[in-house]
Amino acid sequence: MVVSTAITQGIRVTVSTVYVPTQSSPTEHRYVFAYTVRIANEGTEPAQLRTRHWIITHGSGKVEEVRGPGVVGQQPSLKPGEHFEYTSGCVLETPRGTMRGTYQMHRPDGRVFDAEIASFTLAMPHSLN
Repeated sequence: MVVSTAITQGIRVTVSTVYVPTQSSPTEHRYVFAYTVRIANEGTEPAQLRTRHWIITHGSGKVEEVRGPGVVGQQPSLKPGEHFEYTSGCVLETPRGTMRGTYQMHRPDGRVFDAEIASFTLAMPHSLN
């Protein structure tokens, strides 16, 4: 299920999530989620993803920030019409939380911009009640 979509300068970032009960342990306040990100270049110029910045907010209000090069060990270059997809994970201390962030993108002429990753919810099934 797609939970967020954002478009910045022709770069569409779509995220879907799933709760991973086999790796979670609610009695130990460990809730594991997998998220799949699809980065599509719907614009007219190439762009390369260089860095990522995630803001993870637990249901308790605790905030974590994660910064680093690329995604899953790669810095994909996307020509117009191309896309890159990967799956990663997040561990929360609460059954619900949110994630949002940016990917720093570079154009061949040296221009740099942040492609938005719209906020999305991580929620253990039935935790909304």
